[in-house]
Amino acid sequence: MRIKDLTDDKMTAAQKKIRDEIVSGPRGKLQGPLKVWLTSPNLADKAQKLGQFCRYETSLPTHLSELAILITGRFWGAEFEWYAHKRIGLEAGLDPELVEDIRERRIPKFKSIAEKIVYEFATQLHRDHRVADSTYASAIQEFGEEGTVDLVGILGYYTLISMTLNTFEVPLPEGVKPELD
Repeated sequence: MRIKDLTDDKMTAAQKKIRDEIVSGPRGKLQGPLKVWLTSPNLADKAQKLGQFCRYETSLPTHLSELAILITGRFWGAEFEWYAHKRIGLEAGLDPELVEDIRERRIPKFKSIAEKIVYEFATQLHRDHRVADSTYASAIQEFGEEGTVDLVGILGYYTLISMTLNTFEVPLPEGVKPELD
């Protein structure tokens, strides 16, 4: 990792406060990009609150949020993000073949129209930096305006995570092999 891990004796009061909030929240631990962001406690505070919303509180069902996260992690080649969310996505009901297709950069076979819309929306936004009118209309019809805004928020937040992981070369946990190339 390019940035040093902060130990308790090196943390400021603000950093300790944010660390304690993260550890006592739904995440239960400080890992990945959160360890990096703690270097800037104000960023860590804001980002972890946005992250809590994007991970646990959006209007989208968990499996669709995790699909969006996996697409983002794959787009950025963010190994830690892929590692962290592959298991969660599978536990939330994503088909293992769909996950493998994303890992292999193949267009998946979808079990639902909602999954297809998330895939097309996320892929277009990452690749083209915009979403086609037809894809946007499908998202609005399937998820409503709130759900579509939430989807963009998830994609943006996990892009920030991917950029952080890649820039600071956050390693996978010991013994975990990379899956992306």
